[in-house]
Amino acid sequence: MAAAFHRAAIVGTGLIGGSFALALRKYFPETVVVGWDKPQVLEQALERNAISQGSTDLAVALAGTDLVYVALPVGHTIELLPEIGRLAPRTALVTDACSTKRSVCAAAAESFTENGARFLGGHPMAGKEISGIASADANLFRGSKYALIGTADKTTESPKTDPRLSNFVALIEKIGADPVWLAADVHDRAVAVVSHLPQLLSVALAGVVRAQTDENGLPVTLAGRGLRDALRLAGSPYSVWRDIILTNSDNLEEMLDHMIQALEQVRSELRTRALEAEFSEAGELYKILRDMQ
Repeated sequence: MAAAFHRAAIVGTGLIGGSFALALRKYFPETVVVGWDKPQVLEQALERNAISQGSTDLAVALAGTDLVYVALPVGHTIELLPEIGRLAPRTALVTDACSTKRSVCAAAAESFTENGARFLGGHPMAGKEISGIASADANLFRGSKYALIGTADKTTESPKTDPRLSNFVALIEKIGADPVWLAADVHDRAVAVVSHLPQLLSVALAGVVRAQTDENGLPVTLAGRGLRDALRLAGSPYSVWRDIILTNSDNLEEMLDHMIQALEQVRSELRTRALEAEFSEAGELYKILRDMQ
């Protein structure tokens, strides 16, 4: 597959941006990949061969690009979008990888004009609990859903009406991801359930375990893989999640209410056989998720 994008700027070369850059280098070696980040991060990205060149000057990084991939925290992305909209070539596609979409897409609507670069909201449903370019992986997106904000076959958001969109869809399919078109509000509600709620539950569980651990290390010293698996998400730093939580707090509050109700239901069934049904239904959902891999 020939590269539809000849020069790509990766704005933020951490875990997601670095992984996207590595995927471009692997599957589209003819594409020139330019990184924008802090000097020390760019140095690591160059060492890993994730980018072919880097710059701390956004105008330099964006010059001549036909694809701009913004992989920054939500707040930083929103702050930078007006400048990106001003600097990006008018023929370029600008897309982001933020975990919430309503705030980002609203900011993009004010930052991009009809005669300038095209913006496409995106969110790869992939990641690790350890952030940074050192953890980047060219295969990070393989087998994962990739949310795109809009609709696949209607109105001006259709890939059929803009080759930049169809080219990007083909690109993410080539790197192994499965594109899913969603409205921004639908996306944010969905990820509140399947991504953001599990993160908060993992953090809360870690808090309970820590509070119950004595000076001898019990009960942590008795823990097996089950607890470690349950707490894997707790390894993700707050700096990654702060803006995500702030821009999706309404959906998260609702899902936490549902979670509290579910825990109360489980507590009410501790001494009854009714809990068997909870285990059965949970097991069925796990099988569905397991078979999706």
